[in-house]
Amino acid sequence: MIVTRGLTKRFGRVLAVDHVDLEVRPGDRYGFLGPNGSGKTTLVRMLLGLVYATSGEIEMLGQPVPARIAKVLPQVGALVEAPSAYGHLSGRANLALLDAAGPRAGTHTARGARSRRRRIDEVLGRVGLGGVDNRAVSKYSLGMKQRLGLAAALLRGPRLLVLDEPTNGLDPRGIREIRDLLTELNDAGTTVFLSSHQLAEVELLCTRVGVIDRGRLVLQDDLPALRGPTGRAILRSPDADRVAALLAGRVAYRGGDRLIVTGADPAELNTELVSAGLRVSEVRAERRSLEELVLSVTSAGSDRIDGAPAPPGADGPQPPGADATPPPGADGGQPARAPGLADDRG
Repeated sequence: MIVTRGLTKRFGRVLAVDHVDLEVRPGDRYGFLGPNGSGKTTLVRMLLGLVYATSGEIEMLGQPVPARIAKVLPQVGALVEAPSAYGHLSGRANLALLDAAGPRAGTHTARGARSRRRRIDEVLGRVGLGGVDNRAVSKYSLGMKQRLGLAAALLRGPRLLVLDEPTNGLDPRGIREIRDLLTELNDAGTTVFLSSHQLAEVELLCTRVGVIDRGRLVLQDDLPALRGPTGRAILRSPDADRVAALLAGRVAYRGGDRLIVTGADPAELNTELVSAGLRVSEVRAERRSLEELVLSVTSAGSDRIDGAPAPPGADGPQPPGADATPPPGADGGQPARAPGLADDRG
């Protein structure tokens, strides 16, 4: 569905995308990850013909891009960065204009004005805006605008969805709804290419991931393969003290009733402990999380700017304990707020 070979983009002296070989297969739910400023959005914009590559090749749906972009785009639904709309018009009016501007030829993209209202109502219902009134889009909440952008991406029944942060502005229920919708679309045959910072959502949704860092693709594989067993077992037991004594030298970590045991097969470990008369509440193979994988192959994002450390004593004498790590919130920052629960469904 998407193949790039040596894809490179320079902005003057800045190398934004560096010889990326991307492979998104038919039926994939592909999560595209990386720090801020790593080149994710630039690459997505090149896929859609919005930015031209400096060098390299792009193939989408079996066609070269940008040479055959006019043939490709009618089969692609896209949501890149913040969704755009005419603010003074309603969501339905915006979708009607978009649909009217679409192609008229081809079995996959043919559309008729007589069925337009039905198709618009259908996609609005799928994204949770079925009951939206005729208010102007400028009065939509951020979550409603995001849902409208996704409705626009779905309007022409695409074979491929290219989405950049599709759940931005949604509350937890909205995020779950969009995840379920994308899974449903994928099950029906739509390939999903998703760029996101929300690692937990990517881990729940995606079957394959690619990680970009400083413009280079540093990781690409099926998610189950990446999250294979580490060779350690996670164990919980009410008899944690006795378990730790029995497994002396094999316990890599102990916290309360939870232990991590090295070089252990969960079934064999369970048998060993039960045979010794010890109770086991849980035992399972340890697997690396997607967060651990991404952090292990990426550097800090471009939104982080660290200053050079000042030489000792440069700011004068320090009070006792001044070099100690401050408690959470001591730097004047505010604790993270839970996502708002205001209704964005319209």
